[in-house]
Amino acid sequence: QVQLVESGGGLVPPGGSLRLSCAASGYILRPDVMGWYRQAAGKQRELVASMTSDGTTNYSDSVQGRFTVSRDNAKNTVYLQMNSLKPEDTAVYYCNLAVRWRPGTGYWGQGTQVTVSS
Repeated sequence: QVQLVESGGGLVPPGGSLRLSCAASGYILRPDVMGWYRQAAGKQRELVASMTSDGTTNYSDSVQGRFTVSRDNAKNTVYLQMNSLKPEDTAVYYCNLAVRWRPGTGYWGQGTQVTVSS
C-alpha cells in the first residue's frame, strides 16, 4: 500500500513563503501524477498544482506565477514552493498520488495546515 507523508506547513505573514514536501512510499507505478490540493474552511477541495512523472505541470489560475511544483522521482517526493502568500491561500494542503490519467484519485496524505495571517 502507498503512504504519503507531508511536511512544511505553518503560520506565515502575507507576502511570505513556505515550502511543502510530500514523500511517497510503497508500491508506486509510473507514469503517475503527484499533486497538491487544498481545502479552505467551508470550501471544496481544489487543485493547487501537480506534476507528472515525466515533468508535465498543471497549476490553478489563482497560484500561477506564485507557486512552483517540483519533484524528485528518485525519492518519490513532490514539493510545492509557495511565494507571495495571501490570506486566501489559507487552507489544509493535501498531497495526492494517482495514475497519470486520473489526477485527484488514488492516495492522499494526511494534510498540512497553511495559515497566512499577520
